[in-house]
Amino acid sequence: MRRILPALLSLAVVFTGCKPKEAAQKADIANDLQKRGTTDLMKEVAKDRYDAPKDGKLTDAQVQMYLKVRDRERQIAQVAKAEAQKHADAAKKDGEHSVSGLMEGFKTLSAAAEMMTADIRAAKDLGFNTAEYAWVKGQILTASVSAMTEKTSQAMTAQMDAAYAQTKKAYDEAKDEQTKAMYKQMLDSYASSKQEMSKESEKDAAVVYNRQLLSKYENALNALTNEVAKYEDKPGEAQKSMQDWQKSVEKAQADAKKGQ
Repeated sequence: MRRILPALLSLAVVFTGCKPKEAAQKADIANDLQKRGTTDLMKEVAKDRYDAPKDGKLTDAQVQMYLKVRDRERQIAQVAKAEAQKHADAAKKDGEHSVSGLMEGFKTLSAAAEMMTADIRAAKDLGFNTAEYAWVKGQILTASVSAMTEKTSQAMTAQMDAAYAQTKKAYDEAKDEQTKAMYKQMLDSYASSKQEMSKESEKDAAVVYNRQLLSKYENALNALTNEVAKYEDKPGEAQKSMQDWQKSVEKAQADAKKGQ
């Protein structure tokens, strides 16, 4: 009983402010993390195999699997993060070079490992093939990165078009051949850069397909946002950062078009 009471008090501190159901879920997760560490988890998933389709395309069922795992993953990551912070604070309090401090330091590393493997644990907990899940997550993140790259590229293209238009006007108004030659060189450079950007923006057929499939369920950028959100200190921080980024990119694109 003496050993159980401190553990219960620790959980009470970690989950203060949670709703009863959420607190119970987090307590179950914390209990599982204590009983089944990262090494145990890796042994469990070692036998999972998956032959990915050659075309690289996802299915509706796979996207749904990813979304279910992501919700569970976030819960696990948050619990593991709280545990890591608790042990890190204890190590600092006891002295990092003391025996107890070193032990707390090892526990911090263990909790950090559990935080980084939260997605695999979540997939296993929900009964999914972890090898398939890992492939699916990779495809979805690739699609999400593609969406971010496209937005950035659109803004850069708009800025380049504005610069080209201004340079073309200066070229047309130039009075001497030397000045015209200078502007002509700049125009050729802009054209070459735009052509290179166009080649880089050419998308793989699987990425295009997966982005379209993902858009049936959510904004493709959400995958990247949630990768950060599962570690955030305050709910909504990652979402706000992504929204601010999108606004800045859209503003840059709009300002460039005004300058054309």
